[in-house]
Amino acid sequence: MRTPAEIFAERLATQTDVADVRSAPPGGFVLVDSRSREAWDQGHLPGAVHLPTADIAGRAAELIDPATPVVTYCWGPGCNGATRAALAFALLGYEVREMLGGVEYWIREGFPLATAAGEVVRDPDPLVAPTGVACGC
Repeated sequence: MRTPAEIFAERLATQTDVADVRSAPPGGFVLVDSRSREAWDQGHLPGAVHLPTADIAGRAAELIDPATPVVTYCWGPGCNGATRAALAFALLGYEVREMLGGVEYWIREGFPLATAAGEVVRDPDPLVAPTGVACGC
């Protein structure tokens, strides 16, 4: 039986959140949007690669160096698409993490969304991104 410490360490090794992705130094990982083309076209995280989950097994190696860590995302906490995408990458041997919160929390924290018209930014939602104070977590 795993201890609580082992369980939490495993979660931190396989998950990340939108604030950590946003503040990470460039080049440390490839950000992968696993949603449909239509969802991607509505808006996606700047710098992300579009690779729907169903295409990962057949196309990952041509798009992403297997030695490069990957972070997957999908719609939001009510969707397990990022989990399925992370599993597909893990089965191919990639180091991978799932970004908790997905596009929904990226937008709610006031981070930019890339669209055909340019980047779009909404005001942060004070319920998830308090203004004027640091989270401290």
